[in-house]
This record gives sequence, C-alpha cells and structure tokens, in this order.
Amino acid sequence: MAAPGAEIQTSLNGSVGTEAAGAPEQQNQQQQQQQAPPPNAWQVIKGVLFRIFIIWAISSWFRRGSAPQDQATPTGAPRPPSRNLFPRDTLMDLHVFLSENEVFTEFNSSAALFWEQRDLVYGDWSSGENGDGCYEQYSEVTIPESVQRNGSFYIHVYLTKSGFHPDPSQKALHRRLATVHTSRMLNKYKRRRFLKTKNLLTGETEADPEMIKRAEDFGPIEVISHWHPNLTINIVDDHTPWVQGSVPPPLDQYVKFDAVSGDYYPILYFNDYWNLQKDYVPVNTSVTSLPLRLSFCPLSLWRWQLYAAQSSRSPWNFLGEDLYEQSDEEQDSVKVALLETNPYLLALTITVSIVHSIFEFLAFKNDIQFWNSRQSLEGLSVRSVIFNVFQSLVVLLYILDNETNFVVQVSVGIGLLIDFWKITKVMDVRLDRENKIAGIFPRLTMKDKSTYVESSTKIYDDMAFKYLSWLLFPLLGCYAVYSLLYLEHKSWYSWVLSMLYGFLLTFGFITMTPQLFINYKLKSVAHLPWRMLTYKALNTFIDDLFAFVIKMPMMYRIGCLRDDIVFFIYLYQRWIYRVDPTRVNEFGTSGEPPVSLPEPEGQASLPAVPNDTSPPKPEEDKKKD
Repeated sequence: MAAPGAEIQTSLNGSVGTEAAGAPEQQNQQQQQQQAPPPNAWQVIKGVLFRIFIIWAISSWFRRGSAPQDQATPTGAPRPPSRNLFPRDTLMDLHVFLSENEVFTEFNSSAALFWEQRDLVYGDWSSGENGDGCYEQYSEVTIPESVQRNGSFYIHVYLTKSGFHPDPSQKALHRRLATVHTSRMLNKYKRRRFLKTKNLLTGETEADPEMIKRAEDFGPIEVISHWHPNLTINIVDDHTPWVQGSVPPPLDQYVKFDAVSGDYYPILYFNDYWNLQKDYVPVNTSVTSLPLRLSFCPLSLWRWQLYAAQSSRSPWNFLGEDLYEQSDEEQDSVKVALLETNPYLLALTITVSIVHSIFEFLAFKNDIQFWNSRQSLEGLSVRSVIFNVFQSLVVLLYILDNETNFVVQVSVGIGLLIDFWKITKVMDVRLDRENKIAGIFPRLTMKDKSTYVESSTKIYDDMAFKYLSWLLFPLLGCYAVYSLLYLEHKSWYSWVLSMLYGFLLTFGFITMTPQLFINYKLKSVAHLPWRMLTYKALNTFIDDLFAFVIKMPMMYRIGCLRDDIVFFIYLYQRWIYRVDPTRVNEFGTSGEPPVSLPEPEGQASLPAVPNDTSPPKPEEDKKKD
C-alpha cells in the first residue's frame, strides 16, 4: 500500500492562497474535477466589490471617533509645517547593498555592494535609457548557504547627497541629514500545506513520492523561502509641507521625520505590486545563484498613495491573516486583468459588476420581504425550500473542510441561516416541552402549515419530488461510484462532502423543476416572487455575457445556460397562465368592476338594492366566512 498523497497549497506570508507545484499534473487534473472552478477576472471583481461593501458596512457599524494625533510640541505649541530635506534638483548618489544581516555595517565589502549610481537628480523625469527618469541594474546574485537553508536575505538602500558617504564611521564624509536609508527582506516566505489524499478503496496515490516524504518530515505545514527576480525602488517626488502627527494613514508609516530639525526625509518605496505570485521560485540548497533586476524610478504622490493603500495591512488583521485577506491567486487575477484586458472592456466589466452587485442585493431584499409577508403557501414548493437548506449545509461543510477564504465561509453561513429562517415561514416549528429528549432538552417538532396541507399544492409537490427522485437517486449513485473509484480524498468524510458538493454543482438546477411542475398543475404563476426572480435572472444574463467574453471553464458556461433555460420556462408559464383580473377570489372580489348587462325591453326591472353602509369586515372575519 502506497503512502497517502499530498496536495500542496502555498500562500504568501501565511495567507490563504496560491497552490504550489509539486504534485503530478494528473493528480491536479483529478482534483480539479471535484473542486470549484478556478477564479477568473469576472468572479474576482465581483468578490472584491462584495468585500469592499462588507468592510464599509462593518466599519460604519463599529466606527468610533479616532484619537487625536499629537500635533503639538512638548511645550504645547503647534508643530510648524515640515519641509523635504532634499530640495528639488538635488544631486544624489544611490548605494544598494545585499546582506544576510538586518542591520547593515559592511560598507567596505565589495561583495555586498550590488549597485552604485551617482549624480541622480531629485525630481528628474526625463533622464535614463528610456527618457522616463528610470535606471536599471541586472546581475546574478550569489545565494549564501544560510539563505539556501531558509534564511533571510535583506536589501539595504542608501540615498545620499552627492559627495557624502552612507557609512556613519566616516565622520568627514557622512551627514545624518544628507543620508536616507531604507531596507526590507528580499526573499518572501510562503506557507506550503500538505493535504494527504489517497484512493479510499485501494489506499494508493499518484502524488510525487518526494512530496510525500517532505510531508512526513516537516509535518502538514512547511515554510519555504521564495525569490522574485524583479523589484522597483521608487523615490516619491513630493514636497508637501507635512506636519508631524497629522500625516494620514497609511502614508504615515513611510514619511520619516528627523527628530532634531523636524523636517522629513525623501520617501523611498519598495514597489513590488506588479510582481505576480506565479513568478516566485523556491530557494533551496540546489540554488546557488538567482537573477535580480532592480529599477530606480521617480513616482508621483497620487500614484504612491494608490500603491501604499493597496499594500497596506488590513485593519481586520486582529482576526488573523487567514481570515480577511484576499488570496494571492485572486490578487494575481486582478493584476492580470488590469495588465492584459482592453481598457474599454475593463471599464465595462467594472460597471456591470457594480450593477450585478446591486441586483444581487435587490434580489436578497425582495426574497426576504416575500417570505416575511407571505400568509398562504398555496402554489409554492415547500419541499424545494427544505432541499435548499440541505444544499446550503453541504456547501458550508465542504468549504470548511477545504479551508476556503473566511469571507466565503461567512457569506455561505449567512445564506444557510436565511434558509433556516425560511423553514419557520413554510412550516409550523415549535418546541415540545412535554416530550423532552432524554428528559432534559425540549423536542423540536415541525409540521406543514394548514394553507399548504389543505390545498392541492402539497399533492403536486410530493408528486414532483417523487418523479424527481427517479432521476436524482440513480445519478447520485453513479457519481458516488465514480468519485470513489477514480478520485482521491483525505477521508471518508471528505469523500461524502466532495461527492455531494460535486453532484449538487452538476445537477443542482434540477431542484428548480418542482416549482415548474406545480405551476403547470395549478395553471397559475401569481404566487411566485417575480421581483426576486427577475433580479436573479438579470444577474444570470450578465453572467452569460461575460462567460463568453472572458475565458471561463466550460462547466461554468453550461451552468449559466441551464439556469437561463429554467427561467425562460418560467417566463413561458407566465405568458400562458396570465392573471385574469375579472376572476373572483376567495373574498368575493375581483380586480375589475362587473359590467352591467342591458335590460330587455318590456321586462320589469328589479327594485334597487340599497347600498351597504356597514363598516368592512376585518380580515379574520372574512377568513372565517
């Protein structure tokens, strides 16, 4: 019996995210068959907009007045505006060092010096090879042994006025107010997860044996150093008279003030926003040298603000890094969309995404209003509501078992709570305190409402699900056998969840058909929540549009198409089962006044009936009548 396989999921600095290569290609193809489709630009933009809305809602709910920043000197006088220590057109020298030490002192080491560029001009946007003020340096970097063994590697950037030296030990050439220093870790640590999978019947796996051995040696999680060959050093062309203590976040963490003069140093910013996660390579003992391309470019204030806002840490990190951060794969999808998508198509995508989010919210609101105000269940499929609870529960358990993003877990959990709430609207739910469970806990009892039992809807609903079971159960059995024979799973519990989830993802639309059957039997569609259905249909049509414009999995396109077919059947039923405004309802009234017939000549007319001036009956009395 072979050892269990290993599915590797790698994430940047501990956040949930990118899958690292390591398992064979065939293993990945098998797992993709049982997992949800990979994210694409359309789905990612919708997810980003949803998260922006959630952040805004929570921030508005818990917003408190921010503590006033210290804008006064120790004597109580207000701080004066500061100035940039490097005026415009200042001549500068750039010194870049690479070292294993976070605190750099090896100024005289030629091996540590990576790049030296002299006579740069602060605020120059026209020099350089391309006439944009940018300079580049490319070289192969020798990787020390400690870095090969998962050690840290730092880049130290010193920017001095021309004629000065960055080494503080050289008293004659070093000036504190003429030297700007910043540093960061050049390599990044990613977390690699090993999820052991195997064929539950044979116990065999097709995973890479080396990955299996690493999983046994390092445990379920391994932290590995990664390297990206590109990095940009931006100097912000800014001379704003900042006041110490009043710089808005997240800019305040980059503007450094001198403690004596009160002025601020030029802002050096490491820009790796466009570094895609797929371009990072792991660093190990087999790697002796790696390429590094450094760019030094000027950056405007407003663009720096955009980059700083994107790279700033989330204010919700108290929940943990895995909870509220976008995955690296989603971030890469947004960046690729920005880089490769036509600007007009990108603007159209963002606009339609906003409209899509509005329709989703309106569909949610009208769905709640419909079930909250519904008094009669005639014509509605109660069994479909119960099945939706089962479907939402399976989806929630599946994403919990696969450690999906926290925002997705919360949204699915809220949807499950709403489905449970609908149960209380379609059934009589109460606690039986007489027949307690184990003599301690009240027993939960549920029974159909009278408006559902006394009508013919229950008969048609049971009939529809009986016919539906003839189709669903054989399909479920076949899919279960296929999943057990040909796919690998972590455990029997994971197999049950993935099997049910894959089945619902493929054949879940069939559960929409009982309502069509009830409409056909009743010859009416007046009982349906048409506002909610309309908003959901509009969203489906938008999905159809982008499913064929943007590259998406074929199953996703088929899913959008089959939902359209079901909705078109609803529309056809609405057309053939039109509402008759002259039909008298159960209260003896109709939507139009009755038309009086002309009296024949010579026929005596009946005496006029006096108008009923009595007050109208309450609704409860009408129902009793």
